[in-house]
Amino acid sequence: MLREKLIKGCLLNKIYLTLINMKNIIKLSALSIILFFSSCTKDDNIIEPSVNDDINYFVWKGLNAYYLWQKDIPNLADNRFANFDELYTYFRGFSNPENSFESLLNRPTDRFSWIVDDYIALENSFQGITLNNGMEFGLVRYENTPTNIFGYVRYVVPNSDAASKGITRGMIFNAIDGTQLTESNYSSLLFGNNTSYSTDFADYNAGNPTSNGSSASLTKTQLQENPVAVSKVITEGTQKIGYLMYNQFSSSFDTQLNAAFASFKTEAINDLIIDLRYNGGGSVRTATYLGSMVTGQFNNELFSKQVWNEKVQAAIDPSNFTNNFTNQIDHDNINEAINNLGLTRVYFIVTGSSASASELVINSLSSYIDVKLIGTTTIGKQVGSVTLYDSDNLSRNGENLNQNHTYAMQPIVLEIKNKDDLNYPNGIVPGITLPGIELPEDYGNLGVLGERTDPLLDRALVYISTGAKFSNQPKIDASKTLEIYNSKLATPSSNEMYVHFKN
Repeated sequence: MLREKLIKGCLLNKIYLTLINMKNIIKLSALSIILFFSSCTKDDNIIEPSVNDDINYFVWKGLNAYYLWQKDIPNLADNRFANFDELYTYFRGFSNPENSFESLLNRPTDRFSWIVDDYIALENSFQGITLNNGMEFGLVRYENTPTNIFGYVRYVVPNSDAASKGITRGMIFNAIDGTQLTESNYSSLLFGNNTSYSTDFADYNAGNPTSNGSSASLTKTQLQENPVAVSKVITEGTQKIGYLMYNQFSSSFDTQLNAAFASFKTEAINDLIIDLRYNGGGSVRTATYLGSMVTGQFNNELFSKQVWNEKVQAAIDPSNFTNNFTNQIDHDNINEAINNLGLTRVYFIVTGSSASASELVINSLSSYIDVKLIGTTTIGKQVGSVTLYDSDNLSRNGENLNQNHTYAMQPIVLEIKNKDDLNYPNGIVPGITLPGIELPEDYGNLGVLGERTDPLLDRALVYISTGAKFSNQPKIDASKTLEIYNSKLATPSSNEMYVHFKN
């Protein structure tokens, strides 16, 4: 890769970017990094690059081009390295590419950039494909012994090993292979290289679970999850209320999402509840489609706008940084009319696991229609990323894609705002940021998703039918229900919001 660029020992004098305008969206493949080499003699001493040198240069090149905080990081300055020798030597001071990457980030402001060593797994994760046993769960501290951890089953993916073993929402587990989960071992026990483990279940016991003697052996396989988990119409008096549980903004399932809205439209629903409590985000394009399905009366108006680094914004027409409401799904040989509802009000169920594209839909729609929330404060991820690969133009199909490794980066490259230039980096708070009701999940009483037994859905239905924000039920202390981790965060895409680049 780089060796070919160093033919005859020419030194790198300068790197600069040429970015080309494209209609509606920036094309990653439009990024050209042009290298100017001076003449040099055969006596010049050039380092023979290793694979790690290739990766380190790719990391620096990509962040220098696209990173949102590029101008704030001295080591990402255009003139930081005079030649490849200097760049290689500097980054050889780090033990691995992950550490090189980390050294160039704007922590703690940047909470979300990451690098992977397997871009195939990353690409699959964006489409809902992961190595998974189908048991999606959250992890919470014991109330009386905070170093101990227990898991609660959020839901089970259909046709998975967990589904075949009878695992259901609300089950509690506190040990894996007979070992109590703690803050120091849960990562290795649940997310290590083991593809099979025995899950030991427990009774909730007011937040201090005790073993009940039951267990299940679970095995991870390549599993694709349809994010349209529940779609139904609930009759409440004279009202028809649509309910959608949506777990990832995956472009592979845009037609399934549109089909759910076709059903809502046929049923002529009066109100709509969109459950994003476990949705960590995904595609900005799909988020725009969802907003367009809820409404329809704002076609071609501004849905959201993006802010990139100064380099990118100086080179690109500003129109390329906007996302508009649309009446058409158009990508990957899919072209179909959006089933829009024309609603002027929508209800969202949210939690601390609702992030990025979930927050984008809520925020963008709040500029146009009445948005109400039920749940707890969202994560506060108002930034998005692109996937960068080690090729000449940093795209997957770029020339000279490095075949010697499978590293890719997912750096934060943009901040995204609604029509009114607003976003919420500290999260969207029900009843404060937007109208609604603060209500944490009760791990001892989760109920069934899509049914009145689910306390959050029940409260949303009461809110719709009566307008009441309060109930006679005991108030749950949200501080005692905070998760320390969840199974979604262990996937390569985790809480990601990303933009698509057209070929």
